[in-house]
Amino acid sequence: MGGMAAIVGSLGLPAGNALAADAPAPVVQPAGSDYETLVKLCYNENSYGPPRSVLDAMTGALKYANRYGAPDGGITAAIAKLHGVSADHLVLGAGSSEILDIVGTTFLSGGKKVIGVEPTFSAVYEHATGLNADAIRLPLRSDFRQDIPALIKAAKDNHPNVGFVYLCNPNNPTGMIVTSDEVKQLLDGLPPGVPVLIDEAYHHFVEDPAYATSIPHVLADRPVIVARTFSKIAAMAGMRLGYAVSTPTLIRKMAPYADSMNVNVLAKWGGAAMLADNTALAATKSNIVETRKQTAAALTAMGYAVIPSEANFFMVNLRRDVRPVIQSFRREGILVGRPFPPMNEHLRVSVGTPAEMEKFTTAFEKIMKT
Repeated sequence: MGGMAAIVGSLGLPAGNALAADAPAPVVQPAGSDYETLVKLCYNENSYGPPRSVLDAMTGALKYANRYGAPDGGITAAIAKLHGVSADHLVLGAGSSEILDIVGTTFLSGGKKVIGVEPTFSAVYEHATGLNADAIRLPLRSDFRQDIPALIKAAKDNHPNVGFVYLCNPNNPTGMIVTSDEVKQLLDGLPPGVPVLIDEAYHHFVEDPAYATSIPHVLADRPVIVARTFSKIAAMAGMRLGYAVSTPTLIRKMAPYADSMNVNVLAKWGGAAMLADNTALAATKSNIVETRKQTAAALTAMGYAVIPSEANFFMVNLRRDVRPVIQSFRREGILVGRPFPPMNEHLRVSVGTPAEMEKFTTAFEKIMKT
């Protein structure tokens, strides 16, 4: 990790075209060199970039760029070993966004409904709309946490027309967790057999001991699908690699809509290298979490409330409409998150490098004085 900042500077950041699901409105990328100079705190990317181990693995895999069915770098075996499962518990995808689409296509046919909260990662609901399926979107609680009893009630009220329940944990955009006890409460309270899609894109950044991955529920043969991505902690957003861990029964249902060839060979080799580089993973988490805490403290000292986050982003209450503020940051050369209705006075900010966050806090103080 020692030369990571230099690596980022030499590479430039991924264009994020496949991250457009994070923004319902069309994503307009800055033209030409302007993109390279902007501070990008808008898509929850990892500003440090991939570590040298990942870059070396992807460079070595370039020799397979002209081949179908090339060696995959051991990515499937590495994921299976990490979670203590066999390959029949896994599906690979081009980012976890494809995994979410696969789940939607699999379980929302025939007029089924997806149930979840609002706001959250809305790609699941958008995909449901494209399938002519319904999405039941429940509000967050007053403390911005996900309302587990309300999710259970909605599932019971709409059973047997529920395709699955969606839980983003930690939630995007708030960064707040659903505790392990709450996840169990949800699973125990749902009608039998209702699948639960648990999106753990930001799992690696959590420090709260009340949180736990939901992989053990898969191992207990409960109807749980856990989605993971290499876009965040592994800094591979532009390479597109994600996967699902679930029971063999649910994986067999998803398999007709999944194609591992959608994942490019460089991503597979890079992902395998990342899983083997525990030092880089730990250093990335430490750097991002510490910078998040420092930035939140600075904003709090200015008098602005920050929602407690366990992810690589946070939300700050501006006490005014976020839309003109977003444009003001753009004029300062900083890209920040889009609006997340109904939280129209909360700004989501991705955590960048210390230098990027210093530029953000300086701009924040200037903008909020106007």
